[in-house]
Amino acid sequence: MKLTHACILVGELAPMVAFYERVLQLEAKTAGNTYAEFRTPGATLSLFAASAHEELAPGSAEPAKNRSMELEFLVDDVDAEYERLSRIPELVWVKPPTTQPWGNRSFYFRDPEGNLLNFYSLV
Repeated sequence: MKLTHACILVGELAPMVAFYERVLQLEAKTAGNTYAEFRTPGATLSLFAASAHEELAPGSAEPAKNRSMELEFLVDDVDAEYERLSRIPELVWVKPPTTQPWGNRSFYFRDPEGNLLNFYSLV
């Protein structure tokens, strides 16, 4: 079994696409106005409009309500990424760069719908 991607069901697709394009420095591949994806070497992150998902599986999801999942991105230099992202005034910071007890250096922040992201480097 291989995890191929993670999908976030979103309330507002356009602002989320703009956010992730800026944060990940990747251009989204879109399919219509309800789906976008960001292909990375490890896996794909996709964004899918909750309104479109509702047609496929009614009542199964509610956007902007997640408080238990974290998306983690391995980066070359955590401190450089923190400096770059610090220029985004609307970013919601959770934790500044910190070296964790298990050896990773990481920082945490939220996307516009409250999903938790962790950028980390191996120390």
